[in-house]
Amino acid sequence: MAYCHNCGASIPEDALFCPECGTKTVKGMQTNANSPADDMREAFNRMSKEMEKAFTLAAKDLQEALQVARNNIQRTIYGEPIVCSNCGQKNPANSVYCVKCGQKLSGTKPPKSNP
Repeated sequence: MAYCHNCGASIPEDALFCPECGTKTVKGMQTNANSPADDMREAFNRMSKEMEKAFTLAAKDLQEALQVARNNIQRTIYGEPIVCSNCGQKNPANSVYCVKCGQKLSGTKPPKSNP
């Protein structure tokens, strides 16, 4: 008769787990038997990795969507930027002169002067 090394209960010689406490027996360790708890732990570990991948992808997609929305809002509020033909600087839509080099932007009207 064998005894459980964890709780001391008597166990059959061919038992892989103790019938009293569920601890893996020496034979269970030799045969590398998996308990339901081992299987559950492994399943949770795999699920955790898959969820981490899914959340990482979702975060990336959300970040891209927010950037597109930000750009759309900027265009709606301020209009399309005017690119300076002299230096390539993007200027606000209502600009007459480039904010970087001071060149008059093509296609813009000069500001009205007050008499």
